[in-house]
Order: sequence, then C-alpha cells, then structure tokens
Amino acid sequence: MRESTATTTRRSPARKTDRGGPPGDRRAGTQSRQYATQGATALAPVNAPAPASTKRAGERGRLRVAPPVPVSAPRAPFVALVLVVVVAGVLGILVLNTKINENAFRLSHLQDQQNTLDEQEQQLNEQLADDSSPTNLAALAHAQGMVSAGQPAYITLPNGTVIGMPQPANGMPNPTAQQAGTGQALSTSGAGH
Repeated sequence: MRESTATTTRRSPARKTDRGGPPGDRRAGTQSRQYATQGATALAPVNAPAPASTKRAGERGRLRVAPPVPVSAPRAPFVALVLVVVVAGVLGILVLNTKINENAFRLSHLQDQQNTLDEQEQQLNEQLADDSSPTNLAALAHAQGMVSAGQPAYITLPNGTVIGMPQPANGMPNPTAQQAGTGQALSTSGAGH
C-alpha cells in the first residue's frame, strides 16, 4: 500500500465585507474554513456546519425598513377625470351666468312695465278725483239736463212727518240735453216696433 503524502492544511480565507450590516461589523467571515488538499477537489472549501453556540439570534437577519413600492397608477383616467370636472365646472358657471343675465333683463322689463302701470293708475286716480269734485259733478249734471233742487225737505219714516218745505226745482234745463234724451227715447221706442 501506498502511503499518501497529502496533508490537510488550514488556511484562513480572505476577508469578506458584509454589505448587509452596518459598517465596521466584521463578525461574518471570521470563522476559519478547512480546505481539502487531495484529489480533484483540492483547495475547495469544506462546508462544515457551524456550532450552534457561535450562531447568535442577531446574525440571522436584521430587520430594516424596505423602500416604498413604486406606485404606477394609470394617469390617463385621472387626467380625463380632472378635465371632465374642470369642463363641467366652466360650463356650469357659464350657464349660471347666462341665466342670471336673462333674469336681469326680464326683471328690468317687468320693472318698466310696473312703472308704466303705476303712472296709469296715478292718472286714473287724478281723473277720478277731478270728476268727483262738486264743481265737475254740477257741470256734468247740468250737461245732462238736471237742475239744482234748491232747499230740500226731509221725511221721517217712523211717523211720516215732513221736515222743511218742499219746493219745485227752479232753473232752466239744458235744451241740448233734453233733445238728446228725447232722441234716444225715440230711437229705442222705434227699435221695438
């Protein structure tokens, strides 16, 4: 039998920096590894399980805040919604402004009509006051053939006594009023036959 001249050597591996941990933490990579020196797998590291006492709970993995997930919401529907809201708002304001102006013109027309009717009412009230005055009533009565009665006499109804002396009306009736009255009477009596 041949005796093997291969020996097992312990080499310390090159230091690795732990990029996941804080700077200055060099605990990872301090364990020594054994390398095989015989056969086709020479210098390949032998993975030996680490003793449980050397593993710490903190080396398992540190928790850190993950960066927020980038949100890529579709922008086209949002832009369309904003445009629809803006266009609807502008159109609403335009319609509202148009209606306000239309109502302002209508109100102006109604106020003009009210002023015209107020003037007509005032003219009619003045005419009625003029026609109701005693001088105008006497002139209208004389134009229709009426004469002034003079001193009136009164009759009391419960017992029928007469207070004052009744006298016939004095004055000449208006001849044009009588002719107009008889002409109207003839025309109405002629229409009946």
